Amino acid sequence: MVEDAAPVDEKEESSSLFVAFRKLLLASVGAVSMAQEEAVHLVEKMVDRGEIAEKDARKLLDELMSRRKEGTKKAEAEVDKRIDQALNRLNIPTRDDIEALTTKINQLSKKLDEIKKSM
Repeated sequence: MVEDAAPVDEKEESSSLFVAFRKLLLASVGAVSMAQEEAVHLVEKMVDRGEIAEKDARKLLDELMSRRKEGTKKAEAEVDKRIDQALNRLNIPTRDDIEALTTKINQLSKKLDEIKKSM
C-alpha cells in the first residue's frame, strides 16, 4: 500500500522557495561580479596592447559600472517587490505594518494615560 505524502504547508513551501530564490540571487551576484572582473581584465589587456587609449578605457569602464549599478537597482526593486508579495500572501506583516501598529499603540497608550489622570 502506497501512503500519500503529507501535504506541503504553505509556509514550508514559501520557505523553500525563499531559500531557492536566495541561492539564485547570490549566484547572479557572483556571475555579475565575475563578468565585471573579466571586462576590466579585457579592457586592461586592450590598453596594454595599444588597442584602446587609457582615457577611452576609463570611459568604457565607467559606462559599464554605471549600467551595472542601474541594473542592480532595478533588480533590487524587483526583489523587494517579490518579497513583499510573498509576505503578503503568507499574511506576514511588513516593517511598515509593524511601525504603523507601533505608532498606533503609542497613541492609544498616551490617550489611556490621559484618561487615567483625569479620573
